[in-house]
Amino acid sequence: MVRSRIISALDVGSAKIATLIAQIEEEGAINIIGSAATPSAGIKRGQVINIEEATRAIIASVEAAERMAGYSLTNTLVSVGGAHIVSQNSRGVVAVTNPGQEVVEEDVDRVLESARAISLPASREILHVLPRTYTVDAQEGIIDPIGMSGVRLEVETHIITASSTSLKNLQKCIEEVGTNVTGFVFDALASASTVATPTEKELGVTLVDIGGGTTSVAIFSEGAPIYSLVVPIGANNITNDLAIGLRLSIEDAERLKLALGNQPEKSRLTSLSKQQKNRQQEKETKEEELDLEKLGIKSEGQKITKKVIIEEIIRPRLEEIFGLIYDELKRNDLLELTPAGVVLAGGGAQTASVVEICRRTMALPVRIGIPQNVTGLIDDILTPEFAATIGLISYGQKGTEQLGGASPRRGGRGLPNLPIKSTFEKTIRFIKSFLP
Repeated sequence: MVRSRIISALDVGSAKIATLIAQIEEEGAINIIGSAATPSAGIKRGQVINIEEATRAIIASVEAAERMAGYSLTNTLVSVGGAHIVSQNSRGVVAVTNPGQEVVEEDVDRVLESARAISLPASREILHVLPRTYTVDAQEGIIDPIGMSGVRLEVETHIITASSTSLKNLQKCIEEVGTNVTGFVFDALASASTVATPTEKELGVTLVDIGGGTTSVAIFSEGAPIYSLVVPIGANNITNDLAIGLRLSIEDAERLKLALGNQPEKSRLTSLSKQQKNRQQEKETKEEELDLEKLGIKSEGQKITKKVIIEEIIRPRLEEIFGLIYDELKRNDLLELTPAGVVLAGGGAQTASVVEICRRTMALPVRIGIPQNVTGLIDDILTPEFAATIGLISYGQKGTEQLGGASPRRGGRGLPNLPIKSTFEKTIRFIKSFLP
């Protein structure tokens, strides 16, 4: 009898650090038993800039989730973002082990290893090797070649690489908590696994994860990723623009941005009349004058409308983000390959008028992605900002082979690298929490 297992996920972002602990039931259902999100520190644009501050922030998030779940983390999957992420496509070719016989798993492993043979600087390492399609002899477009007969096996892959230094620094922070890193996952891929549907991936879709410091993008076609990029602008830039434009503190600007934010869409199956009604209500709401005092913001008596904030401050920054993505897709002739449009995820997907601005800038259908197919303690996490974290759980459920070789560095084949020091310090902190 198959027992349920525990999988944990850690999303270390520039704005927040989110931890999820999930129980995978016998039938494969994901049941969330612990969750926590704490403000980020020591992280800027997806990279560690202060190890001590980042470690403290990660400890706060992990311990809060552990208390809720009643479970201590020993291994976790970690999301990776930042401008150091780069992608390219590669092709691998091998001869089938037994010519004329069936393709076996060993052949698939060898052809993927062949595709990994790309020229990389010493400062970079492969994060994912994702197969797109296989070719057996002259037959193209094969998804799973195992069991097919042939003498020549080829594969088209999408390879994502990252800075070795960034990964090592992030891994060091997490292991200081007393937790081992099972693997790293590009955050846009993680988000896509839970908010983009198989149909959208088959038709062609662009997943845009708007984080605090950066915006990660993954383009899918025929069910597989074909292009990835990271734009070095995120939702924190919108907060800074509000702070400068309205002469507010960063905290007040963030509070205002969240207050103006769109509610997550509940359903894509709305009637046309209801859509028209919503547009009219949105237009009237924009004209309303905002009472900043009610939001707890010291406004010094300044009067301002929602329309002015959106049109003059928020819109230009969002247009810049989506404009950069649009230019990149156009430069690589990818616009025609994404008829399913754009799916928005990340905390920035809740910014006011983001769907409308994205639709006008990219001239594609747009929707906000809400994580699906999870149960348990989900009241506070079924939002776009937790898409990457829930997506990590989905990756863990599929198995580490889906990571494409993203396992952290380990030396030798002896005993595992046990975080003895970190575990001891963690135990001491737990005991001290009960002392007066």
